[in-house]
Amino acid sequence: MTEESAGEAPRPRSRQRKQMLLRLDPVVHDALARWASDELRSANAQIEFLLRRALGEAGRLPGGAAPIPRRGRPPKEAQEPPGED
Repeated sequence: MTEESAGEAPRPRSRQRKQMLLRLDPVVHDALARWASDELRSANAQIEFLLRRALGEAGRLPGGAAPIPRRGRPPKEAQEPPGED
């Protein structure tokens, strides 16, 4: 049995990120890390970016896939230049 009562709508599951072990040739990892650095991403984010792009090109990216979470500093708000009122 579940914790949900009969007739009660199921609660949405939290969308936690999955962890997995990935074994790579050291030369491939170094190339990937350099590429990620050039694009200001972590190696992990670069792998996810490339996998999502490959899935999309193959028509296999699920419609329910959440966008990649934005990391880092939030964008600056549009501000009026000082002295203009």
